[in-house]
Amino acid sequence: MSFFQKNLKYSVIIIVIVAVIFISLRLPDNPVKSLVLSVSSPFLKTTHLFSGGVKGLTDFLGSIGDLKSENERLMEENQAFLAENNRLKDVEKENQDLRRQLDLAPCDDFNLEASYIIGQDPQGLGNYFLIDKGGDSGIRTGMPAIVSNGILVGRVSEVHPTSAKVILITDPESAVNAEVQNTGAKGIIRGEYGLGIKMDMVSQTEVLNEGDTVITSGLGSRMPRGITIGKIGKVSQSANKLFQEASVIPAVDFSELRIVFIVKQ
Repeated sequence: MSFFQKNLKYSVIIIVIVAVIFISLRLPDNPVKSLVLSVSSPFLKTTHLFSGGVKGLTDFLGSIGDLKSENERLMEENQAFLAENNRLKDVEKENQDLRRQLDLAPCDDFNLEASYIIGQDPQGLGNYFLIDKGGDSGIRTGMPAIVSNGILVGRVSEVHPTSAKVILITDPESAVNAEVQNTGAKGIIRGEYGLGIKMDMVSQTEVLNEGDTVITSGLGSRMPRGITIGKIGKVSQSANKLFQEASVIPAVDFSELRIVFIVKQ
């Protein structure tokens, strides 16, 4: 079967449509003419589009390509704008947090260096974090790290030019001389593998009351006296019964830390 025979039906339909349109255009305005023009409008537009031959088709396809390229460019610019806007919002939030914590920090009592936390213990134990200040900012090993209201969170253990490592008081290697503010009972604050802290080596003659505030004693280290650590929890006896010990409830949630202050003096 030839191509003409296969497409004869469609060819006849097209010829009839063209004939109807031609005849309708020559007739005065009437409802039939309006109906024909409405139905044939897409066909007329297509005919007009391709009436220019290959050049008209090329121009049409080229305009589609230009619109696509322009749309992609606008989308990229919009994404860049949104990313920059989000970055600025995050910077503004950090600045607000810093100003708020600076208002609460004991700046009159200590020489403080504000710093942002930029990394944490990759093992997920929460025993240390990294800050964005180091030796170039006067940070030295042994310096305490506190948050607003003068609450102790750790101590600098390693220093690099522009960063430093801070071991939290929840680290089992951490040991801080402490004192119960209400009774004067002295002991040592130790970490319990990132799970919490306890006060041990407390003499049996000392008084430990649940709820009493624990502070740094300032003995035997560069740790200043009077920095808040937490409150006494459950009181018990050491394994050898020679000393008292107590769990200590930290005064800060370590998982929420973003900004810390290093006590330089």
